[in-house]
Amino acid sequence: METISEENREQSQEEKGTTINSCFECCIKCLGGVPYASLVATILCFSGVALFCGCGHVALTGTLTILENHFSKVTSDHAMLTDVIQLMQYVIYGIASFFFLYGIILLAEGFYTTSAVKELHSEFKTTICGRCISGMFVFLTYILGIAWLGVFGFSAVPVFLFYNMWSTCTAMRSPVANLTNVDTICVDIRQYGIIPWNAAPGKACGSTLGDICNTSEFYLSYHLYIIACAGAGATVIALIHFLMILSANWAYLKDASRMHAYQDIKLKEEQELHDITSRSKECLNSYT
Repeated sequence: METISEENREQSQEEKGTTINSCFECCIKCLGGVPYASLVATILCFSGVALFCGCGHVALTGTLTILENHFSKVTSDHAMLTDVIQLMQYVIYGIASFFFLYGIILLAEGFYTTSAVKELHSEFKTTICGRCISGMFVFLTYILGIAWLGVFGFSAVPVFLFYNMWSTCTAMRSPVANLTNVDTICVDIRQYGIIPWNAAPGKACGSTLGDICNTSEFYLSYHLYIIACAGAGATVIALIHFLMILSANWAYLKDASRMHAYQDIKLKEEQELHDITSRSKECLNSYT
């Protein structure tokens, strides 16, 4: 009885070891099929778009509040600017939704291509439609990358404007400047074309300018514009990363299709050679 129990224990331990090894191999196989480059690019793209859209939306609202309270107190003077800001906020909603979906699609394409490359020597075959879709993603990502370069440059404009105001306020408060008449230092928003020239007051001077720089709206909007610009830059880097990945995947799929075509031709030739050999053997047997 003791011998039988020991054998059962050994069998159970062997079964447990086999199960653990199979689970470990399954995990390694699953991790090997993850497109890590596409995953990193997707996370970077989501982070950049989220920073740009979220911070940009709040910064635009703060900018409109600053203009209404200090630079253009008549609603009709900045009515067009209000409409433009609202339109840009709606565009931000669309950008966030589109890139959330587009990032998921590119990540799924990365999983598909990784599977195609991993199973290059198996029965998995890439189709012409799959290669065309990969090529379409390369072209679309290239266009989006150029567009986001423009967005990145455009998002640097409000950072420049707010930096001019902030540096002017810093210069007024600096004891090194030794200014005798602070009221002569002004910031005129009308020269940037944001509001029309007939907007009142249109500019802020001296202590009024200092009070604007000390408001929470100015401080928050300035830093949010910086973060939004950084988010746009991160999105550009993510799209460049995606473009390199998609180009490499498209080349891998092209090579895979050529390899499969070569294997098909080789199999056909081997089958024909086998048929010829078998026929010749039959002919020799018939003569003998």
